[in-house]
Amino acid sequence: MGKLALAAKITHVPSMYLSELDGPHKGCRQAAIDGHKEIGRRCRELGVDTIVVFDVHWLVNSEYHINCGPKFEGCYTSNELPHFIKNMDYAYPGNPGLGHLIADVANDMGVKSRAHSDTSLGMEYGTLVPMRYMNADQHFKVVSIAGWCVWHDLKESERFGLAVRRAIEERYEGTVAVFASGSLSHHFANNGTAPDFMHKVWDPFLEQVDRRVVELWEQGDFKTFTPMLPLYAEKCWGEGGMHDTAMLLGLLGGEQYTGKVEVITPYFGSSGTGQINAIFPVTPLPAQG
Repeated sequence: MGKLALAAKITHVPSMYLSELDGPHKGCRQAAIDGHKEIGRRCRELGVDTIVVFDVHWLVNSEYHINCGPKFEGCYTSNELPHFIKNMDYAYPGNPGLGHLIADVANDMGVKSRAHSDTSLGMEYGTLVPMRYMNADQHFKVVSIAGWCVWHDLKESERFGLAVRRAIEERYEGTVAVFASGSLSHHFANNGTAPDFMHKVWDPFLEQVDRRVVELWEQGDFKTFTPMLPLYAEKCWGEGGMHDTAMLLGLLGGEQYTGKVEVITPYFGSSGTGQINAIFPVTPLPAQG
């Protein structure tokens, strides 16, 4: 039936928007912007009709939630960093049908989920920033999924990711890309030090762990990485608890996944955090025991 054509771990740093504007930081995130545009180009080549984003800027306290309104339109200012993203207009078509299919499959698998299509829910910038560079012409429909799951277990988020894959391949008529939108290590620069860390990671330990993780991804060594994820998320302040990454792993096959990741935008520091754009090759799911 449907096809998962592309999967990726992507950055959404708000300095990408700042990079567009006249001022001292103009052009500072061009590599990240170019990475988004390249991922968008590949999605078009693959015939993708809908992009699903696991967004760690959407916090939920209970269950898994899918924002699948028929249309998203507005003017966004970040309540977290209003001096970085201010009055950013956006408009994208949604895909209610796919959102409800994902919720149906997840619930069938015992992962309590809800799809919201008749809703005033807006989008968070973990979705809006990448869509600005990949989808400015509204070519793709968009579904946003809460990825900051405060009281959830990473293994359950991995299982939710598997439900997304099954919904696409077993019940959807179309072609989909799925992105985990979040950082690697995520210790923001302490208050008053932000300018000093605009292009740096907070601590050498965090950077070295991040770089080793990227090496494991490039080697396709998810037997090593997957068991690391809970402690990595805890000790390196993973953004949103790294539930977006757990969902991505579940989507691809978890510990049994062996795809060798392609780095599109090399690892970089931003306001203390570790960032990357990287494509995870889609391979067949392992046989279910």
